[in-house]
Amino acid sequence: MTTTAVRKRAATGCLTGLALGDALGFPTEFDDVPAILAECGPWRDMRLPTPAVVSDDTQMTLALGKGLRTAAGRGVLGPELLERPVREEFVAWYRSPENDRAPGRTCLAACELLEDGNRRWQDASQTGSKGCGANMRVAPVGLLPGLGDEQRAGAAQLQSALTHGHPTALAASDLTAHAVHLLAHGAEPTGLVGLLRSYAYDNRTRYHERWLGDLWTRGHDPDPEHFIARGWDECLGALDRVQEALRTVSPETDPCLATGEGWIAEEALATGLLCFLWFVDEPLTALRRAACTAGDSDSIACLAGAFAGAHLGSDAWPAAWADRIEYRGDLLALGALWDA
Repeated sequence: MTTTAVRKRAATGCLTGLALGDALGFPTEFDDVPAILAECGPWRDMRLPTPAVVSDDTQMTLALGKGLRTAAGRGVLGPELLERPVREEFVAWYRSPENDRAPGRTCLAACELLEDGNRRWQDASQTGSKGCGANMRVAPVGLLPGLGDEQRAGAAQLQSALTHGHPTALAASDLTAHAVHLLAHGAEPTGLVGLLRSYAYDNRTRYHERWLGDLWTRGHDPDPEHFIARGWDECLGALDRVQEALRTVSPETDPCLATGEGWIAEEALATGLLCFLWFVDEPLTALRRAACTAGDSDSIACLAGAFAGAHLGSDAWPAAWADRIEYRGDLLALGALWDA
């Protein structure tokens, strides 16, 4: 971590914000905005539920974080060191009695296959799915200290590919981890979309074979470059919609109308990013806007909270909220490790 990231405790802030967004959006997922307003009142006054229970989004973020912690403790992070502990944590989540928070079908199907230790992970990957279940959990990759650009991109895409193997899921996870990393290390939010667009263009035909192996052959593409470019092109389109919405859309309207409902990877990234950028200096307002949406509210708010916490650090979140979040001890343990 740089001095900036350590000083503001970016990892603790990011993980806490992600979980708070999850808890705020979990009860409103599957509801439309009029129903949410009828239940909760004005969206700017939404209160954190009591108890502050999270969904599978935070559970899988913690599973990935623990897998990363194990892998990083064994040596220089590479695909061989990363795949096994993350796979084991995902399967442990799959088998946990606490896995009762409406988890996504893609994660369940892939984890059932990953449980067979003799099966190559590429044969478990759900290559037709670009659901948001991979990029809502990827923030720990952007927080792990000491990674080079290739390691961070490869790790973000590999953790996605264990469950969601569609190229857009890979690209969106890579972009989300990159955004968290940039914000944690002091990037200005006003230039963030431009930085992400440049990153997407630079990586548009870069297939990380060392990390992904022959995953691309499941996509019926002529070559790996064509496979991965499909994902980056969809993400670039989503970033275009964010830029346009920042210029033309009022934050009083449902952001899903501008950037999508978030059930799929590039829309979750775009809508979570939009909510954060609308309210850069008002993190609770960003979470409330993300939670009062017609789409995948908990995942959208997860991402908005991760971006806000990475940018502002742990002081972004009032103790009256942060101290009540489920899995607080696990979140603090990972945050403290990476903030140190």
